[in-house]
Amino acid sequence: MNGLQSLSRLAAGQGRDRLVTLGAAASLVWLALVAILAWAGGGEATAEAAGPSLGGWLLRALGVVLPLALIWFAVWSARSLALLRAEAEELRALLGQMRTSEPGDEPLPEMRTQPLAQSHSQAHSQPQPRPVPRPAAVPPRRPAAQPLAAQAQRPAETPPAPELTAAEVFMALNFPDGPDDHEAIRCLRLALSHPELARLIRAAQDVVTLLASRGIYMDDIQVPETDPALWRAFVHGARGEAVAGLAVVDDAQALAGAAEMMRADAVFRDVAQHFMRHFDRLLGQRAETDGDTVLAVLAETRSGRAFTLLGQITGVLGTPGPAPEAGGDQPAAS
Repeated sequence: MNGLQSLSRLAAGQGRDRLVTLGAAASLVWLALVAILAWAGGGEATAEAAGPSLGGWLLRALGVVLPLALIWFAVWSARSLALLRAEAEELRALLGQMRTSEPGDEPLPEMRTQPLAQSHSQAHSQPQPRPVPRPAAVPPRRPAAQPLAAQAQRPAETPPAPELTAAEVFMALNFPDGPDDHEAIRCLRLALSHPELARLIRAAQDVVTLLASRGIYMDDIQVPETDPALWRAFVHGARGEAVAGLAVVDDAQALAGAAEMMRADAVFRDVAQHFMRHFDRLLGQRAETDGDTVLAVLAETRSGRAFTLLGQITGVLGTPGPAPEAGGDQPAAS
């Protein structure tokens, strides 16, 4: 601590002592003033001495003590402010000293850097020994099972999903009746594991949902039995009047509503055409392994009813309905 800081602390201490002195002087002045007022009003006090009241004494005591309390509260506040100001000055002086001090003035860094510099110069002055050649390290032999283990750690290719039976495809296309229809839910999960079937299932769900939003429900559409041979002919490319026996939906309201959606709703038209292409492709795939009866049974599912309904209003199955603007490609033969 330098002399300036010592003088600053001494001045601050004297200032705080001066505040106490001022507080004591103010208190004495107030007490003297109270005594003068009491002596000047001695006659009234003698008249009230016969019957003093508690409230009067409390007011007098409060009038004497309250100014004293205010005086010493002011003294305490001033002392606290002086202390804070002195600490701030000391901190400011310390920061200024740290900023102006040079790193070279401190002995500790010199003691640390000097041996390092000396050792660095000594290292350059002394000749470096030649490196002794070391024998080449023989790489450890890997066990024979290591390549197999490395291959086992590689992600194996996903095995193809098992093919669904005709019954599983039927239940997947018909959709579960509710959360308790566990078998249909299992078949639906199997179908969703196949990329091609998954696209068909999602497209069928979109079509059925959009039709239901217009009050056309697949459960209300009655589809009688059809000639399985006609479905085989449809798979081989027969269209229109050649397979008119497949146009078995006789719900005029459903036909008119679906035709209006195909005409006015571009989104529904695209979704419907996408669904019809995938359903037509599924029939072609199942026709290679299953009989004609399976094709007819698949057309009785909720997805199959939607396909039959859309096929009628677009003219794919027999005579078209009330002049829909199908637009786009019709499902081609697989």
